[in-house]
Amino acid sequence: MNDVLERAARIQPLDTDAMEQARVRQQQLTKPAGSLGRLEELAIQVAGIRQNPVPVIERKAVIVMAGDHGVTSEGVSAYPSVVTAQMVHNFLRGGAAINALARHAGADVIVVDVGVAAEIQHPDLLSRKVAPGTANMAAGPAMTREQMLQAIQVGIDILDTLVGQGIDLVATGDMGIGNTTASSAITAALTQAPVALVTGHGTGIDDEQLAHKVQVIERALARNTPDPRDPLDVLMKVGGLEIAGLVGVIVAAASHRVPVVIDGFISGAAALVAVELQPAIGAYLFAGHSSVEPGHHVVLDKLGLVPLLDLKLRLGEGTGAVLAMNIIEAALHAHREMATFAEAGVSTSLPETLP
Repeated sequence: MNDVLERAARIQPLDTDAMEQARVRQQQLTKPAGSLGRLEELAIQVAGIRQNPVPVIERKAVIVMAGDHGVTSEGVSAYPSVVTAQMVHNFLRGGAAINALARHAGADVIVVDVGVAAEIQHPDLLSRKVAPGTANMAAGPAMTREQMLQAIQVGIDILDTLVGQGIDLVATGDMGIGNTTASSAITAALTQAPVALVTGHGTGIDDEQLAHKVQVIERALARNTPDPRDPLDVLMKVGGLEIAGLVGVIVAAASHRVPVVIDGFISGAAALVAVELQPAIGAYLFAGHSSVEPGHHVVLDKLGLVPLLDLKLRLGEGTGAVLAMNIIEAALHAHREMATFAEAGVSTSLPETLP
């Protein structure tokens, strides 16, 4: 508990001097002021995060946290929980969407078992299992406080290690059948939005199953009464082990001044918990994309984040976040490599007398 709170307390605001220098540089580049739109804003924000007016991204990674959910016993998903472990194997073989997109982006894929309900052996797997899945939140708390804190610590430790290896841009990914149910419950609890407003079809359930899913979440919230003023209480009672792991990743990244590209609804729920814990974290986040899950829009509004992409994605895994990494890097390349008006010998204003 102390490490989580100490990390959160350590997070500082963005470096305004670096941002101002980056802003001045943008005004000097060979283009009309503001003509690169959000690319200019991205470069300035990263400058503030990295404390460098002309930042460079050297190494990227997407951290895919995997965990199972006891609430799947309530029939809230179109897929059985065994799919979680099967997809983890797919990640490790390099055959999933996140692998293909990460290869394109030049990002490492870090697969973490923080709570899969199966034993997985693979040399590339980071096995940090806290428990074989959460308990059924419709019948009681999803986790004990110790399990929740241990899962957060997993994320902190992994991010610390990656920073030591030179990672300077990180994306959050997830795998866990049933995790849209947990994310809807977290979102409803922390925003006080109606459950029906923040709950979607997840892996592809029909409308009748969706109505049942809403009822299960409402029952879980009524039974556990998570405190909306205490994000860790919400996470413990209706969250997931992989969501807790992502909270740790986000908190640790901000403490190291590493920008974080969050993915869809599950990553968004983790970011919501992290920002409720320490509001300064919000400035370190980029919303990779806008998911079709309705709760994600509520999360992004609460966080004040505007997504970089809207491709109607709903896969998770970190796919939208990794795609957005390309845009952030492009913004930094333009910021760093464009010539200034003085360097290019380009006039910045009309001559006093026109020919």
